[in-house]
Amino acid sequence: MSTWGPGLFSSDSAQDFLEELAELDPAARPAELSKIFRELLDDPGSLMRTVFPETVVAAAALVAASLPGGQDLLDDEAFAAALPEPARHLAADALRALTVATSPDGHWATSWVSPADRDEALAEVAGVAAILGSGAGWWRDAVVYQIYPRSFADADGDGVGDLAGITERLGYVAGLGAGAIWLTPFQRSPQADHGYDVSDYTDVDPLFGELADFDALVARAHELGLKVVIDIVPNHCSDQHPLFQAALAAGPGSPERARFHFADAPNNWPSVFGGPAWTQVPDGQWYLHLYAPEQPDWNWRDPRTAPFFDDVLRFWFDRGVDGLRIDVAYGLFKAPGLPDLAPDQIPEPMRLRGNTLASDREEVHEVYRRWRVIADSYDPPRTLIGEVNLPPDRASRFVRPGELDQVFAFAFVAAPWDADVWCEVGADLLTHARTTSPVTWVVENHDVVRRPTRYGSAARARAALLTILGLPGAAYLYQGQELGLPEVDVSPEARQDPAWIRSGVSRDGCRVPLPWTADPSGTYGFSPVGAAPPWLPVPDHWGPLSVEAQESDPESTLALTRAALRLRHLLPAADTVDWSVTEDRLLLARRTSGFTLAVAMGDTAVPLPAGEVVLASGPLPGDGTLPPDTAAWLRHA
Repeated sequence: MSTWGPGLFSSDSAQDFLEELAELDPAARPAELSKIFRELLDDPGSLMRTVFPETVVAAAALVAASLPGGQDLLDDEAFAAALPEPARHLAADALRALTVATSPDGHWATSWVSPADRDEALAEVAGVAAILGSGAGWWRDAVVYQIYPRSFADADGDGVGDLAGITERLGYVAGLGAGAIWLTPFQRSPQADHGYDVSDYTDVDPLFGELADFDALVARAHELGLKVVIDIVPNHCSDQHPLFQAALAAGPGSPERARFHFADAPNNWPSVFGGPAWTQVPDGQWYLHLYAPEQPDWNWRDPRTAPFFDDVLRFWFDRGVDGLRIDVAYGLFKAPGLPDLAPDQIPEPMRLRGNTLASDREEVHEVYRRWRVIADSYDPPRTLIGEVNLPPDRASRFVRPGELDQVFAFAFVAAPWDADVWCEVGADLLTHARTTSPVTWVVENHDVVRRPTRYGSAARARAALLTILGLPGAAYLYQGQELGLPEVDVSPEARQDPAWIRSGVSRDGCRVPLPWTADPSGTYGFSPVGAAPPWLPVPDHWGPLSVEAQESDPESTLALTRAALRLRHLLPAADTVDWSVTEDRLLLARRTSGFTLAVAMGDTAVPLPAGEVVLASGPLPGDGTLPPDTAAWLRHA
């Protein structure tokens, strides 16, 4: 594998060639590639053979992936003779990688690739696929890997993850088979809410690096075929933002204060983090913060707010960002006059959508129509993804033509381990997606309890993982979910979540730094050896759950994730699903493409439906049954 390298498909000629292929109808690609391959064999003077060896490799690899019997090219002497050195060896590696990555059983041919080379090899395969899918719409069936920068990888040894650490580990993410990364906030911030209190929207917080580090991250991600999605926080900013500081200094009635929500007396709205949503300033006025006091809400009725954020979008799009995930996208506008909530309508903590006077206001859609114009002015168009924690019928309104591309589906995040609930939720989500945007399947993120803990077992978490990856649409994985990490019981004195102080709810347990190595040195590989202690303590049992430990275990959750993502690429992006639940609590999602997802959610083993099992979340007894808390993918005619 010494000839394998990240630049295999990165030359200008290969890039141009693949982009031309991307313009073709997918059904026409195999024939076009076959014609190109014939030219390689039949025309010794072909410029493609003698001048553009990288293009030869790209074309040959895509032929193998696109044509029936493409694997036979591996043993074709004429094919080998047609390729000049060093393209011959590069092509052989590329073809083998594609053959293995798309094989039905999903297993690696260890005779030709070592574990150390696997991530880079898969990244190359993902890079080709990403180029062919690089136009508008990549997000429709992408697997997006969420990175919480503080806890992913610490390169500088200060105990906090950073952008350089992320860049160093991107090969691992691409090797999983993900198509994109989503970064939670890394912009300048006092870190009162770990980045969701932004003091400068167009710079990197020194805790995570600098703009040059971000540019390097984007370049490396694109080299590996990964799209880059970043967070933008338009509902609120930091109380240290220069515009809010100017508002405090200017006094009541000033234009500076009109950018936010100041009032002589507060209303009765509660903060999402608990307690009142108002804080008094020395001159007697109060300002609104739907989250922490350090997070004052922008006034979106002020005519200066929209142009301010227009510039923020363009800044990041100009730096190569492929999409934005919009925090609290269903917020922004408040009811005119900020009236009181009725006593029986005051929501519990962590439930913004319960405050109908501060969420899901009709005016917010004009913001996203405006942003759609900006996003579509780029080539390819940039992607807009909304955090819209609303019922499906309301959330679907945010993905109407001319608005957002995609919204998060939160119903599965909140659903208990119950077949009837999952059936209802899944069917409801897909029903509302038929005329708008594909569903985003997700069960974990940085705000909720890890699934092994919430569901009560690692087996259920593995079954849930296979469920979201087996449904049509996009899937979001939160860092560590592919390792099956449980929630960590962070001691009260070590907790840092502002919600803990105000409401007794802590999200720190799902934000503990990732374990990379079995050895505890450097916080299990999160930091360099001898680094500062991690920003959150890690448990003693982290080593056996580490990436290193799971690499050598074919039954690990990491192995299951990789196998599922390899097979997922073979499934059609657009598919209808027939949902049902049997009397013995077997959840079935039958796709029209001849693929069935089966999840045993009862207490006993159940008969498997008809079909060939291609992947299961746990061991099968071989008697035609599916054990409880186990999911399986089946293929049938």
